[in-house]
Amino acid sequence: MGWKNRDVISIEDFSIEDLDMLFKLTDEYLEGKYSNDLLKGYIIGNIFLEPSTRTRISFEVAAKKLGAEVINFIGEYSSIKKGESLFDTFKMMDIYTDLIIVRSPIEGTARYASDICKKPVINAGDGMLNHPTQAMIDLYTIKKIHGRLSDLKVGIYGDLRYGRAANSFILGITKYPNNVIYAISPPQLKLRDEMKEKLKEIGANFYETSNLNEVISYLDVLYVTRIQKERFPDPAEYEKVRGSYKIDLKSLEGSKPELIVLHPLPRVEELSYEIDITQRQAYFKQVSFGIPLRMALLSLILGKV
Repeated sequence: MGWKNRDVISIEDFSIEDLDMLFKLTDEYLEGKYSNDLLKGYIIGNIFLEPSTRTRISFEVAAKKLGAEVINFIGEYSSIKKGESLFDTFKMMDIYTDLIIVRSPIEGTARYASDICKKPVINAGDGMLNHPTQAMIDLYTIKKIHGRLSDLKVGIYGDLRYGRAANSFILGITKYPNNVIYAISPPQLKLRDEMKEKLKEIGANFYETSNLNEVISYLDVLYVTRIQKERFPDPAEYEKVRGSYKIDLKSLEGSKPELIVLHPLPRVEELSYEIDITQRQAYFKQVSFGIPLRMALLSLILGKV
């Protein structure tokens, strides 16, 4: 399946060959090999129904670097506040734009939009499972730094129950052969059963633990994620785990020299600023790769390359 007019709903929908094509074009765009009027005349619609910094802004910058116009639809200031249905909102944006980017707190919103809209839809994060473009950026970052996406030992540390970036990343990295996944979290934030079933179905090599010290010496990548306060159904449950883990220099003692630390950001209390000035830090590189990768994504979907 090619990229043209394709919806981007879940990282599960993309093959290694699809991702290789995306990463190759991202390399070119990272080197400045693109036309700034490639998407001239196109209008990109951002429908963001919950807060976002990096995802919304990087999509907007990516579109503008290629010459497209961007409409930002922010739910708080839209007719949704007057009672307009999501169906009508999506139909309206389908008429006004050439490609639609959706972020929502409700799982399945992006797929619902893709069912309604004739124009391609990109999921910019919905619910607790899917954030496919973040996973693409995560994978690209590892490939750029380690030079491969296979034969890796990867720790995913933090809120694995509610963290959609972490879950999408796991589904992405397990596409590649001979990777070992260590799911590290407090007991209350372990992988959900449905996620573990997915991993078993695809034959992923994964282990669960609540103790980073047990596995830190094995890891090539440590992917840290914050506690997703906004997704807890009960605030009291959040308070029980708040501040229950933090990565600092002491946490990384005994790790491999080549270990890199990733984080989809934003960070709160779980990642010390002292990591920022070390060679382990790769999360700001993740941010920097977000724009060229999303440029490549828009170009491929709109059939301009």
